[in-house]
Amino acid sequence: MQSLLCLLLLCAASSRAFPAASDPDSEESDIQRAEAYLKRFYGLDTEKKHFTRKNGSPFSEKLREMQEFFGLEVTGRLDSETLEVMEKPRCGVSDVARYSITPGNPVWKHTEITYRILNYTPDMAKADVDAAIQRALNVWADVTPLTFTRLYEGTADIQISFAAGDHRDNSPFDGPDGLLAHAFEPGRGIGGDAHFDEDERWTKGSERYNLFLMAAHEFGHSLGLSHSNDPGALMYPTYSSTDPDEFRLPQDDINGIQSLYGESKNPVQPTGPTTPSICDTKVIFDAVATLRGEMLFLKERFFWRRHAQYPEAELHFIKSFWPSLPSDIEAAYENPEQDEVLIFKGSKYWALNGYDIVQGYPKNIHTLGFPTTVKKIDAAVYNEETGKTFFFVGNQYWSYDESTRTMDQGFPKETINDFPGIGQKVHAVFQSNGFLYFFSGKYQFEFSMKSKRVMRVLRNNSWLGCQEA
Repeated sequence: MQSLLCLLLLCAASSRAFPAASDPDSEESDIQRAEAYLKRFYGLDTEKKHFTRKNGSPFSEKLREMQEFFGLEVTGRLDSETLEVMEKPRCGVSDVARYSITPGNPVWKHTEITYRILNYTPDMAKADVDAAIQRALNVWADVTPLTFTRLYEGTADIQISFAAGDHRDNSPFDGPDGLLAHAFEPGRGIGGDAHFDEDERWTKGSERYNLFLMAAHEFGHSLGLSHSNDPGALMYPTYSSTDPDEFRLPQDDINGIQSLYGESKNPVQPTGPTTPSICDTKVIFDAVATLRGEMLFLKERFFWRRHAQYPEAELHFIKSFWPSLPSDIEAAYENPEQDEVLIFKGSKYWALNGYDIVQGYPKNIHTLGFPTTVKKIDAAVYNEETGKTFFFVGNQYWSYDESTRTMDQGFPKETINDFPGIGQKVHAVFQSNGFLYFFSGKYQFEFSMKSKRVMRVLRNNSWLGCQEA
């Protein structure tokens, strides 16, 4: 049986820029690494006669396939962005289409699945391991007709164990980090079994590697699912930067597992979150801000990161960059004078210096001078010409003096009076090239502070570089 390995790795936050090759030796080294990557994950055959790396060659075509999978610009050339993705920690199996099923479509022929925990990691209390495993299995039971029964002796459909290094399944682990776990497709013998690398530090919280999240992914493989190219899916190859306490099975995974086993028997069918699309003209952003020349568009547990030098925005998990920040951020703005980005949710706010959270945060928004009747901020923007920050709450706004760190007198004021034409409620706002860009509902308004009027009405996603026609 061909094993379906899921070697999940922590997707480290990294700069988009990749060191360019400075000499022929470096270029050749990059190409050799790329060939090894494409051979392992995309089936590149370098043993054929007349093998070349020219445009239109097998090497170029596999590069295009890889670039398309990861949402990169499809060029067939080994550019710095493609090299950067190849350098990231990742899963050890071939990349597949959206919620694709393991080759051959192996599935369990029965719906009453048994599992057995053969041993335990010393990193966690046994009761916590039991709870993590049971919760991970329930992720799939909740959306299908499947049930899971624990065995304490004999052979179960899914045998669960912790092991280090070579553990006699032809898929050795590699020590701390790197390869974290793997599982096998449904079938006899080792089929369905899930192995976790004992050299990792397993936890029940958000630090290091959360056993519940890892196990839920692995059991997807144990049930017959392969990897998804949806970056928000549980079955995406890299380790999910998700708060385990807030986890909900994404719709992409629900669609995948139900294509194998059918819908849940619940009278109300469960649904899950979907990954926002760069080309969704109806997207409503939670917040928009700039950061050292980049633009950040925040939506639920994700954010798009856009730099003027690149044609499309990158989608990331918020927690990949800032693990302690919450999802569903409500407002954000950059104060370039302080080199800080302020992030707001509910009555709390955080200060970011680059990709680090400033010590002493979060703080309460009322320390900024808001009355206690203000429970949250809808949007915020720093005006570079005046040094003032505008805070929008409902149909009103406040003006905050960043130099004195006090609210200006005479506020709040009615938003519609000073910013006519921008809509009833501001969901997000940022400043660029002397204009304020207000996001209200499904529309974006380019507002001139000088003429006090809307200059253009734009699509919400106009900054994201969608390439669809």
